[in-house]
Amino acid sequence: MRDQADWFERATPFLFLLLWSGGYVAGRLGIVDSTPITLVAIRFVLAAGLFVLIARLMGARWPRPAQMGWIALVGLLNQGLYFTFAYLAFDEGIGAGTAALISALQPVITACVALPLLGERVRLHQWLGLVLGFAGVTLVIWNKLELGLGTAAGVAWAAASVLSITVGTLVQKRFCPVFNLWTGGAVQYLAAAAFTIAAVLVTETPSVNPTVSFVLVMAYLVIGNSVIAVSLMNLMIRKGEAARVTSLLYLVPGGAAALAWLILGETFSPLALAGLAIAAFGVWLVMGQRGRRTLVPPGQPRRS
Repeated sequence: MRDQADWFERATPFLFLLLWSGGYVAGRLGIVDSTPITLVAIRFVLAAGLFVLIARLMGARWPRPAQMGWIALVGLLNQGLYFTFAYLAFDEGIGAGTAALISALQPVITACVALPLLGERVRLHQWLGLVLGFAGVTLVIWNKLELGLGTAAGVAWAAASVLSITVGTLVQKRFCPVFNLWTGGAVQYLAAAAFTIAAVLVTETPSVNPTVSFVLVMAYLVIGNSVIAVSLMNLMIRKGEAARVTSLLYLVPGGAAALAWLILGETFSPLALAGLAIAAFGVWLVMGQRGRRTLVPPGQPRRS
């Protein structure tokens, strides 16, 4: 059993990265048949219903009222705002690979504030990795915009999505690091669904073309992304340092770019590929084993 647990813990980041990377491609495909915020709202309503159902079947304990407020805020930031802004970026012409690259800026922001807010220590080689990652991502974004692949408005929406999930990650780590994955996930998605439904009513005329492609995309977004990937992310946030956990997102651009090339036909210039390589080296530095400390803080339970 211990070997199986160790294997799952080692495999968790790779499974998360695969599912999370595919979400960028699925989202880009989804807006072909739906207005962007409507797509997000449908996704969250279905995900919330699925989480509530699983929680009831498992007899999971619901969070205390005081904790529920923080979990709902995390859901608003990490789900509602993050994906709404990301899909608005898609609607402005930002490609799946480029959106993933912009999202890779999150570890830089997180690391800059993790020390004073969470008391976490970010070592010198990790700072170097974060700087290199930032430089690589910036190089790719600059190249894409110079080639006319995306708009400034799209980059702004993508940057707003990064800011929201960065704040959400820090709020979760500080105020509600441990909660039941199913009831906590239900609270998060109910909060996100309420926000996106209100946003649809205020900002857009809903439009959905229920093609086979749309149904398959929605199934992937709800089950693969919203349920499995986000649950894995919650587990990793619970067990690891904020800067170390979020630096996994540096690896997403490569996966998203490869999937976008295979499925959407998106391409990267040699300059953009160089930026990806620089960012990947930054990941290696941040995620390196030197100075690694225990992933679970003393006294903190692994599960609720």
